[in-house]
Amino acid sequence: MTTPDPDHDLLARLRDLPQQRTPPADGWARLSARLPPREPVQATTAPAVIVALRRRPLRRAWLPLGAALAAGLALFAVAPWRHDAVQAPAPGGLQLQANAMAAQYQQAVASLPAARAPEWQPALQELDRSVVQIRAAMAQDPRAAHLLAQLRRTYALRLELTRQAAQAAAGLTT
Repeated sequence: MTTPDPDHDLLARLRDLPQQRTPPADGWARLSARLPPREPVQATTAPAVIVALRRRPLRRAWLPLGAALAAGLALFAVAPWRHDAVQAPAPGGLQLQANAMAAQYQQAVASLPAARAPEWQPALQELDRSVVQIRAAMAQDPRAAHLLAQLRRTYALRLELTRQAAQAAAGLTT
């Protein structure tokens, strides 16, 4: 005895459904009968008065735009001369944090025992190059907080590798 396949039965029933269904002829009438009655809208306001406005010539519309454009060009023409006269700006908050972080890193490295492990030098030099590149990027965009976070991660990795190199040179295991 075989058990009926429910998927086959479902597919057969789906194929037997009509391809298109037409809505009942009295569908809208039945729907409107089921809706709550609407209250009529009373026209208590005075009829609107429409006033035609004069057309303004296009020449006047472009005048403020042209004045703004001329002022902007004058600002950019004068700005380079003023920029040359101004000294280098004071370091911003992120630059100060980066300088403090560099000083802390130097103190931490100085507290580690001095040891030269030649197999660790390529990785340490690569991290030093990364620090230089991040600091250069911070000089170009002093408000980029993500660069400070990247610098923090690079210093932490450099400090950890320096610690591991010192332990390896001393013959300790990490």
